[in-house]
Amino acid sequence: MKYYSKQKKTPLTEEEIKEKHKEIYEEMREVLSWKKEEEEKLKDPKSSPQKKGAAKRALKKVARRIDTVQGQIIYWDLRVKGESHFKAGIERNEYWARCNEEKSDN
Repeated sequence: MKYYSKQKKTPLTEEEIKEKHKEIYEEMREVLSWKKEEEEKLKDPKSSPQKKGAAKRALKKVARRIDTVQGQIIYWDLRVKGESHFKAGIERNEYWARCNEEKSDN
């Protein structure tokens, strides 16, 4: 029985890694602007109670998304510095585990 011995995907080139790194920082900017919008909805005295409730729920989603994107930033920063996918993935997963522990402690 013959097994597939080659990598199924080719490794990313340096340009692709830098492009992904740039994209994840752009995504963080988008998430932070989303957070700002939701906080403004909460502060607005003209907002209805339903709108404020929706903003509070959205802020929980924003916090989760910020943690996710921050983990991706850690991963791509390490990849740009020359670390392997394996080591960068471990660092990212450790960060996510810390975030989950902090949320479960609260």
